[in-house]
Amino acid sequence: MNPDTRELLLAAARDNAEWCDAVVRGHGPAGAFAPEVWTSALRTPPLYPDAVTLVPGAPAAALVAGIDTDGPGCSVKDSFADLDLAGAGFEVLFEARWIHRPAGPAADTGSRLEWSAVTDAAGLEAWEAAWDGEKSTGLFHPALPGRDIVLLAGRAGGRIVAGAVAHRGSGAVVGLSNLFAADEADTDTAWAGALNAIAARWPELPVVGYESGDDLDAAVRAGFTPIGPLRVWLHTA
Repeated sequence: MNPDTRELLLAAARDNAEWCDAVVRGHGPAGAFAPEVWTSALRTPPLYPDAVTLVPGAPAAALVAGIDTDGPGCSVKDSFADLDLAGAGFEVLFEARWIHRPAGPAADTGSRLEWSAVTDAAGLEAWEAAWDGEKSTGLFHPALPGRDIVLLAGRAGGRIVAGAVAHRGSGAVVGLSNLFAADEADTDTAWAGALNAIAARWPELPVVGYESGDDLDAAVRAGFTPIGPLRVWLHTA
């Protein structure tokens, strides 16, 4: 692994852990950052991990000891796909690839969606309902959107039909996650719109995230490059 790729992977893992920590803080005590791993001693909200490794070779035993494996749904984001947690009662839930895109806007897709940031509770509720596909779940708390966390909404006729989360953490990258497209929007349109919105706010910063399957293919079409593997482990014992 060349040094530039290593630094990007470290930045992507850290940014993702900081985003997870921000979501967790809306539901209880914040998680804890150690040099090698972020952990939450209490069970995290649905879809969010209980631990995220920050460097390769994080100590598995100490990581598992710092999380609540008794509650159903406990999971670990193995950011460098180098842990073996099977002996601790975990199974691989899914695998994905970290992705990186240099700073700058996306190519014009001809989309007529209007993109803006969610700034109030009503907008957050509408955004989350569009993201979930049915209704607002309360996963994202009203204090979440701010200077460094932007929930981007692509609207058609006033309705949110696409969106994403942009997170500017402590590193020199912007994390892009939770991207969705519905109704008349498509995934390529959502990627382009989100990237252009990020470029308008942080024109000098590269963008990182992780995807798999068809979503990874769409990210590559949007100019991303896969840079490394990750795994998510689910406690099943």
